[in-house]
Amino acid sequence: MKYSPRAAFKLQGNQVGFSFSKRDLMVQFVSLRQRILSAVQKNATRGDPRSVIRAIDQFCSQKEWAMNVGNEKGCILDSVVSEVNPATVLELGTYCGYSTVRIASLLPPYAKFITLEFNPDFAAVARQVIAWAGLEDKVQLVEGASSDWIPKIKEQFGIKTFDLVFLDHWKEHYLSDTKLMEECGLLRKGSVLLADNVICPGAPDYVEYVRSSPRYKSHYFRSHLEYTKAEENLWYLGIIE
Repeated sequence: MKYSPRAAFKLQGNQVGFSFSKRDLMVQFVSLRQRILSAVQKNATRGDPRSVIRAIDQFCSQKEWAMNVGNEKGCILDSVVSEVNPATVLELGTYCGYSTVRIASLLPPYAKFITLEFNPDFAAVARQVIAWAGLEDKVQLVEGASSDWIPKIKEQFGIKTFDLVFLDHWKEHYLSDTKLMEECGLLRKGSVLLADNVICPGAPDYVEYVRSSPRYKSHYFRSHLEYTKAEENLWYLGIIE
């Protein structure tokens, strides 16, 4: 498997160290996302979401690491989606569409699913991955900043509240975007928030907020950082009022 020195991603046993800027990541993943797309087009069957997932997992576990959820945490994501059976879903951070495909493939036909991606280059690849999986009619991919779009969701998409929100964008925005969703009335009693990478790279302010807030009942799943043996936690949060 290939790891990029540009992103300063280092593995030492079960320890993972990160030292990178947003610009480093954007530059590093320019060609990587195209190689992920090529792997899907070469190895996955059109219209088969699970074959798309398998193609990406195989590429990322055997050739190049990428910041997808990965199969271990993906199975947790699958179980949450299946249990909640949401009619409305918001994903923050589409990247190349891996988790988008996992979620969309499990949704009922009437569900509304919005995924927000800030980077237009990531969004362009994600659209092709989603289309290859045959799920383009089940996903509304929106480009732009989450802080700009969250206040407009009710008006633009006719959604009152979300049954499920998956947070997997820049970790420093987890808390501010959660508070913004609260302020905009997009969360209700029973809404479920699932947040990835709260330990590594980490979102300590977000974790502290949901742990201490009387509105949230929190539970976390032990897992590993995608495609590595480094321990990580994927947090599951149910809102209570």
